[in-house]
Amino acid sequence: MGNLALRFILELCPLAALGYWGFRTGNGWILKIFLGFGAPLLAAVVWGSFVSPKATYEIGQFGRLIIEAVVFGSASLALYASGHTRLCLIFIAAAVISRTLLFIFKS
Repeated sequence: MGNLALRFILELCPLAALGYWGFRTGNGWILKIFLGFGAPLLAAVVWGSFVSPKATYEIGQFGRLIIEAVVFGSASLALYASGHTRLCLIFIAAAVISRTLLFIFKS
């Protein structure tokens, strides 16, 4: 039960990380708004379509793992690019531990 709660929080982290990165990265307010809202929106659509429990498309366990790695990896890169190296490493460690526990306990 604790890992599922951690997992839910970890699934929200890419939205926050990508939004933060987008608002910090863009040159000019239009690009900042586009990236700040667009990057998390893209991640949410991809996650909802392929990885969530009520996913629109079934792509199998391996496909879900790849999409998860891409979304979590992009969030990690966004944190790193924003200058939050320690937070990036903590996020990666928590995501790997959580995924490993899900695999072990078949949650």
